[in-house]
Amino acid sequence: MEKASGTSRDGRPELELLLEFMREGDELVVTRIDRLARSISDLQDIVRTLKTRGVILRVTEQPIDTSTASGKCFFDMLGVFAEFETNLRKERQLEGIAKAKAAGVYKGRKRKIPIDEVKQLKEAGRSISEIAETFDVSRTAIYHVLKQSGAATA
Repeated sequence: MEKASGTSRDGRPELELLLEFMREGDELVVTRIDRLARSISDLQDIVRTLKTRGVILRVTEQPIDTSTASGKCFFDMLGVFAEFETNLRKERQLEGIAKAKAAGVYKGRKRKIPIDEVKQLKEAGRSISEIAETFDVSRTAIYHVLKQSGAATA
């Protein structure tokens, strides 16, 4: 079991471990297709991997038999709908963020590094490394802040 999103195979170490562990004659049981993958390409890649290893895929809440043409069609349609649902969710989230920004509610996360203080320290002759240590951030973060503020970094 893993708590990562099924929207991508990236960052899902448990899934990768499971796929590596599966051997010929094993059976992978999932409750629904969208629990395995939410993109049709990832789903098809997973199924191809299972098939080449001789592993059976069983879905408990959706009667799917990928050995028949109609079963394969149904399987692919479920995968398409899972991807469609994910895309709709993303669109709604972006719409909500845009609406919140327009209303002045959504401002993003609070700055960890105060720009004015960074500029003052730089103008006082402190090095980038010293400033980074002061705020417990990377040197790159300090360079980024200085670039945003238009201050010289040399």
